[in-house]
Amino acid sequence: MSAIPFRPRRLRQSAAMRALVSQTRLHAAQLVLPVFVIEGEESRPISSMPGVLQHSLDSLRRAATQAAEAGISGLMIFGVPEHRDATGTGATDPNGILNRATAAVVQEVGDAVVISTDLCLDEFTDHGHCGVLDGEGRVDNDATLVRYAEMALAQAEAGSVLLGLSGMMDGQVAHVREALDEAGRTDVALLAYSAKYASAFYGPFREAVDSQLQGDRRAYQLDPANAREGLLEAALDVEEGADIVMVKPALPYLDVLRQVAESSPVPVWAYQVSGEYAMLEAAAANGWIAREAAIMESVTSIVRAGADAVLTYWAMELAEWTRR
Repeated sequence: MSAIPFRPRRLRQSAAMRALVSQTRLHAAQLVLPVFVIEGEESRPISSMPGVLQHSLDSLRRAATQAAEAGISGLMIFGVPEHRDATGTGATDPNGILNRATAAVVQEVGDAVVISTDLCLDEFTDHGHCGVLDGEGRVDNDATLVRYAEMALAQAEAGSVLLGLSGMMDGQVAHVREALDEAGRTDVALLAYSAKYASAFYGPFREAVDSQLQGDRRAYQLDPANAREGLLEAALDVEEGADIVMVKPALPYLDVLRQVAESSPVPVWAYQVSGEYAMLEAAAANGWIAREAAIMESVTSIVRAGADAVLTYWAMELAEWTRR
């Protein structure tokens, strides 16, 4: 047999060798745990997201402590109010569930974990859209920006140090940054959901936040067919003052994630959304895939594509697995 000039298998022959030459590594500090908090004293399971809860304030405090102990770097808090209205007034109420929960978690863990909050109106409106509606039932971009600025100040006052602008309104980063700066809150960072697509993978999230959505969000979230549009949105958000940009969902948009990561001067994150979580959990529950291996592979692929951090509902388990 003639000599084989290259034998790449030499670097795959043992677990120790494979670990030594691994090009992508996961660790707990790259992870952000999204959490949902409801009013009342009892937490509730989310049927479409096995293992994920709608937390009470007490269980949220415990989850924050556990995340800090596990070495997870961040929490992203979503509030689920009991009462909603057309303009989402609960989002700016200091006693609203999101702002109360933020203050409680900050008191519990301090700066051991980066406390970030979802800055969007969809959980708080009775129509489920991410903004204020005009007389024709369409989302009014500029009227929504006013509400976002008010939300930003309320969330900063509650103790959030990183605001997740997920509404996909034009000019939202610049408008919120200006409002914060004018209020002397130059310390608060902005995470722009820059390339947020109108995805079918958000289904379980709608249950998690008890969404009241009527219609769809295709008039403001990105068309799944468009990659360059995601790059444009990220570039605009950086120009407007975003400290971090994000691609959402993660796995269906790894190509967009890679391109954003290659061009962005600021950190790039990705959100492994509820549908991605539910898909793998359902397949594993049916014995069709190896659960831990599939989860690890999915998050590794997101980091390999260029994500500096990943929002994932498996953050606690991943933190444990990466310590092995």
